[in-house]
Formats: sequence, C-alpha cells, structure tokens
Amino acid sequence: MISIEFLNTYLLSIVVFSLILNFALSLYGLFYRPHYIKKIIALTILSDTANTFAIYIGYRRWISEGGVNPRPPVIPTTEVTPGVLSEFVARSVDPLPQALVLTAVVIGLAVTIFLVFLGYQLFIHYKTLDMRRIKKLKG
Repeated sequence: MISIEFLNTYLLSIVVFSLILNFALSLYGLFYRPHYIKKIIALTILSDTANTFAIYIGYRRWISEGGVNPRPPVIPTTEVTPGVLSEFVARSVDPLPQALVLTAVVIGLAVTIFLVFLGYQLFIHYKTLDMRRIKKLKG
C-alpha cells in the first residue's frame, strides 16, 4: 500500500520536475521556433504551466494535527464560534491561488484569440507565418 509520505515526497517532486521541464520546453518553443502558430502553442503551454504551478503552490500537502487532511474553504456550521473559526483558519485551503488562476485562464484565452487573429492578418498580408521570412519582407 502506498503511504502518505511516499505521496508527499516522490510524487510531488515528480510534479515539480515536470512543471520545470514543461516551462523550459515552452520557452524553447517560444524563442527558437520560427513559425507563428508554434509560438502561440508554446505561449499557451507556458501559460498553462504557470497556472498549474500557482495551483501547486496553493496546495497544502501537510496533514493537520490529529491526522486530518486540509478542508475546502467553507465553514461547515451556521454557528460560528471562536473555536470553530480558529479551526477553520488553521485547516482551510487558501482560495486565492485558485481565484488568480481562474482570472489568468480568462485573460490567457483573450490573448490567445487576439494572437490567432493577428496571425490570420499576417497570413493575409504576407502569405506566410514564418517569422524569418516576414522579417526579410519590406512593406
């Protein structure tokens, strides 16, 4: 049976390694690939990697005292006493990274749509999407 310590050490380390690798590959595609569509794909992968990293930072991987996992940020009772509130603050997951990622996804979608239409106009005007050829053209 897989223990919690294994999950906390090895699997989360694999997640961090894959995020770093994904980040490096997307930067390579963004800076060294001459085709415009490949640059848009690399930028989208970079955005998704940054969002996943933000969610990873907001994840609580420790177990609270008593062996209880962290809870979602919702108070379970209608009567809020100081004891319930202090337990809620100590054990709840931070919702700020999730809200920031949701905002970043919407902004990333708008930027991607803008870049796709910009690429469409580049293709209509220059008849190519290769950045090396577009740099050589005049007009």
